[in-house]
Amino acid sequence: MIYLDNAATTLIKPVSVEQAVLRAMRTMASPGRGGHRPAMLAAEAVLDCRIAAAELFHVADPERIVFTMNATHALNLAIHSLVGVGDRVVISGFEHNSVTRPLHALHADIHVAGRAVFNPEDTLAAFQKKLPKAKAAVCTHVSNAFGYILPIYEIAELCREYRVPLIVDASQSAGILPIDAQRMGAAFIAMPGHKALFGPQGTGILICGETGSPLLYGGSGSESFLQRMPEYLPDRLEAGTHNVCGIAGLHAGIAYVQERGTAAILDHEKRLLGIMARELSDSGLDLFLGDPEHQCGVVSVRPGRMDCEGLAQQLADRDICVRSGLHCAPTAHQSAGTIETGTVRFSFSPFVAEEQLRHTCEALREILSSSS
Repeated sequence: MIYLDNAATTLIKPVSVEQAVLRAMRTMASPGRGGHRPAMLAAEAVLDCRIAAAELFHVADPERIVFTMNATHALNLAIHSLVGVGDRVVISGFEHNSVTRPLHALHADIHVAGRAVFNPEDTLAAFQKKLPKAKAAVCTHVSNAFGYILPIYEIAELCREYRVPLIVDASQSAGILPIDAQRMGAAFIAMPGHKALFGPQGTGILICGETGSPLLYGGSGSESFLQRMPEYLPDRLEAGTHNVCGIAGLHAGIAYVQERGTAAILDHEKRLLGIMARELSDSGLDLFLGDPEHQCGVVSVRPGRMDCEGLAQQLADRDICVRSGLHCAPTAHQSAGTIETGTVRFSFSPFVAEEQLRHTCEALREILSSSS
């Protein structure tokens, strides 16, 4: 099998992740729910992961690392903390439904800033124009559909200038691009654990520059006499029993990223981008490729003579795993002009070998040749 759907979830993970999950299942109970050894081991595991995440993302206080079920959960927490019904919100032209659906549910006054893919100047100019009088801004760091790296630090600087709190969706950048939360100064940074941080599904992180408002209410393992959530982080936003097994696996995934380094991971993805660009330059595919400075390991293609679903299925029949369609990001496809067709998306990880990608490109050429 060749797995090229890492923008959805990383299926192939370091062995240490599996080992950590199994160890937690066998030895750990619920943190904050007792002084016995299984509860204390769980509390240590959760704290250790907070500390590792804080180190990786340059967060001064590990208690500002809040564990969530996924990036969607984290984004909903952030959005509901900052946005009220009818509020003016500025978003990029490349947002995922995990941003746009909560905003539509709040009947927010949504303003889209920047529609040109791989064009940071267009994105910045649009944000500068639309930020005045906004209640909040939400921006993805990397487009999940096209791999476009948005100029997030410059957007953050604009948000500070206009005093607009910023929510960053780091779903496709966490573990690949360096993220410095202190430098960014965002109100919230949301990310999944199950993508380039190599954790299990059901894990996520919300980095809280602000305290935030609870989305769920329940037990926190602290201040049980209160009939409201505690006022302090992380307890305020972490109602209910933690996914201890998932968090233990996430810690192992973060440790892998720290050991290998985001620079080496990004360099590998850019080598794979170069291979696709060279191998498929005369294939007849529409290739969505930008300046390497503005793209990381996601490539969308569009075949001219067949539909995207058909191409993806033929690749699946050859045991090559990709994704077709709109990738839960219709806003991005409206921006790129692919809303009617969608695309076939190839997304990389450190566990994709160069030879696997060359084999995939050869399979693409054979499929396209047989369909002409």
